[in-house]
Amino acid sequence: GIMFVKLFFSLFLLIFCVELCDTQKKKETLLSEKVTQMMDWASKRSVIRMNGEKFRRFVKAPPRNYSMVIMFTALQPQRQCGVCRQADDEFQVLANSWRYSSAFTNKIFFASVDFDEGSDIFQMLNMNSAPTFLHFPPKGKPRWSDTYELQVRGFAAEQLARWVADRTDVQIRVIRPPNYAGPLLLGLLLSLIGGLAYLRRHNLEFLFSKNVWRRNLCFMWNHIRGPPYAHKNPSTGQVSYIHGSSQAQFVAETHIVLLFNSAVSMGIVLLCEAATSDIDTGKRRIMCVAGISLVMLFFSWLLSIFRAKYHGYPYRWVPLR
Repeated sequence: GIMFVKLFFSLFLLIFCVELCDTQKKKETLLSEKVTQMMDWASKRSVIRMNGEKFRRFVKAPPRNYSMVIMFTALQPQRQCGVCRQADDEFQVLANSWRYSSAFTNKIFFASVDFDEGSDIFQMLNMNSAPTFLHFPPKGKPRWSDTYELQVRGFAAEQLARWVADRTDVQIRVIRPPNYAGPLLLGLLLSLIGGLAYLRRHNLEFLFSKNVWRRNLCFMWNHIRGPPYAHKNPSTGQVSYIHGSSQAQFVAETHIVLLFNSAVSMGIVLLCEAATSDIDTGKRRIMCVAGISLVMLFFSWLLSIFRAKYHGYPYRWVPLR
């Protein structure tokens, strides 16, 4: 009887060990498949788009040995969530910085869930606001510290990177894409100035005019006050480049006014050259038309800017707004 019990117990342990090994092997296979799929998605898009099925399989269901940082948002136009678009841009910067860094691994992935594509996920998590950032650790359920404090920290990519480092120990160096608007605008302004200097190469006394250099005061104002380049309405997403008050201005406003003044100056120079040069009549006529067009168009826009900042200003030239 004792031998039979020992034999039965040994067979039971053997079967149990075989089943345990088989279960562990299945888990490892399933985990490998999930990680491979996540890496494939991440190679195509830095921020993986999740729906209900993907969320339940790759985030909620075990096994999982990777962290997930998910932005819950509402980007469809009918939702009218301007801040969602801004937060999404910063989240994309963060995810791209991680995806294209030399330290990129399968330890953490970034994903997003749009309300119109995953409303069931919002209901599952009892979530009723967007945007919201959540961290899902490799093991266990998210804690209160795994919810990003958007109202306190803001949604800048650098702040999100610090929060990710606190939750996952993954250090992400945020690298923003280059903005070529400034260099292009500077190149255009330099071209206009160079063209003006070339046309007036025989008479450059205007460079020593005090009125010309007084225009640099607007740049000094920007340097002292440090205004934003432009303003983006968080509700509508509309960008304003002209401040609506005469007591303030944006940096973009300075560039716009400088560009318009340069164009008006270029038009006046063309008119002067058309009136005094000895070239043939056809070229002089073209210069005259171009000069009149530049002066009328850009001076009208200058008046429109002045009317927008000084409400009630009664004068205008061409009714452009």
